Amino acid sequence: MSTGPVRPARTGAALLLTALLAALPGLLLTGGPAGAAAVSGTAGSTTPASATPANTTSTNTTSATGDPVASPVDFTGAGGTVLHGLLLAAPAATAGTRGPGLVMVPGAGPGPLAELRAAAEAYARHGVTTLVFDKRTDGYSMTHRDYGQLAEDALAAVRLLRARPEVAPDRVGLWGLSEGAWVASLAATRSTEATYLVTVGAVGLTPARQQAWAYRGYLRHAGVHGSLIDALSDTSVRQLTGAGLFPQADYDPVPAWERVRQPVLAEWGTLDREAAPEESATIIRRALDRGGNTHYTLRTVPDVRHNLHLTADDGYDRPDRLPADYAEAESAWIQRLATGLPTASADQAPQQDTRSRALDPLPGYESTWVEAVATLLCLTGFAGYALTGAARHLRRRPRPAALPRAARWAALTGTAALLGALGYLLFLMVTAAMFPGPVLFGRPVVWLAVQLLALFALGSAAVAAVGARRERAALAAGPAADRVRLGALLLAGVVFLPWALSWGLLLP
Repeated sequence: MSTGPVRPARTGAALLLTALLAALPGLLLTGGPAGAAAVSGTAGSTTPASATPANTTSTNTTSATGDPVASPVDFTGAGGTVLHGLLLAAPAATAGTRGPGLVMVPGAGPGPLAELRAAAEAYARHGVTTLVFDKRTDGYSMTHRDYGQLAEDALAAVRLLRARPEVAPDRVGLWGLSEGAWVASLAATRSTEATYLVTVGAVGLTPARQQAWAYRGYLRHAGVHGSLIDALSDTSVRQLTGAGLFPQADYDPVPAWERVRQPVLAEWGTLDREAAPEESATIIRRALDRGGNTHYTLRTVPDVRHNLHLTADDGYDRPDRLPADYAEAESAWIQRLATGLPTASADQAPQQDTRSRALDPLPGYESTWVEAVATLLCLTGFAGYALTGAARHLRRRPRPAALPRAARWAALTGTAALLGALGYLLFLMVTAAMFPGPVLFGRPVVWLAVQLLALFALGSAAVAAVGARRERAALAAGPAADRVRLGALLLAGVVFLPWALSWGLLLP
């Protein structure tokens, strides 16, 4: 599978679909899946590329309680981008002894170093000097990312850590969480400078398939069943993938795992609801076996969620609370590498309630172009009728008697149903389906309201069509603009029927 840059959609239809999906403002916030997240952070300035990372260290800080020593550092990543990090080492590491080092790669999203600082401090307390850094903002966004570029950033951090006086150069490894596991495993295949690999919640599926599986699980946990599950986990994911708006959607992590030669510690929580852990652990183990790697440890950690943190909701929440023994077993595994390589071993993988599903490519009649044109026709017909009617009302002009009253209701409810459906699905995507809202009869109240609006819009459009036929003589004698308005509305009603069916608005 190619790991080159993912190009954003360049077609007008795809851009139009993007704008329509974002029609309800204020919904964008940090994500998911596998992929949907607003990007912010401090990394992103560029300097000429350098073969040697640039280190800048300010005053070290520690406390009387033996907290890790924190040292800010800068280094040059892929393409000359300057990345800002924090080195955390146990106080004893400053005494001149060289120990193991670890570079931590975060999961999907903005990835500020603060997200992993507590975990890095836990490793440092166990004698592993750890480097965390702000993920780049140059080349990483909701709709564009390149795992190869991120892998080069991680390797630049490895080179920085290998040059530190408190770190043994031949004992520096990579740690990757979720999306970071894709990055770290790819980086491990590109350089032997990383001498071991630790992953948390690694996914063996493609990002699109993994995200669809996670959406289904979160919705079912909330008590949702029926058409919304397919609309979010199937239709939405396939449309975004087809439009090129789901970055690296089809990235296959298996070839990279087959080429990993370093010792591997791969971990999954028993309450992991995001990585499809039973499937992923099996896929990754088989890939390592095919590649001839016999130095791996696949570990299942009880009672923790996707990132090995504690959970109060069976793994479906995201509290930032570390177990008391966090990093203890992992650090011991890293320390033992100094005396010998581990033999292959694997715990029983965490059990999945459901299996993931392969996502079929979009057929021609559901392509991004068709979807964009259909959405545009519906929006133009419904919203155009409503807006021109509102403008007439503001100018205090009487409504033509020949225009059916039902047309106004079709316009209002059709616009609300269309924008409400796309806006709600967008909200679920960017919140990883964690907050569907109150559920009634197996449907979130918002989705149920949108479905009722869709039914009302179609019924009103049908009544308006009957009324237009009855008043066709009066309409023919009236202004052409009224006939155009009504014709566009009725066309929107015709197109809206299959559109609503495809998105599940008319299904139970």
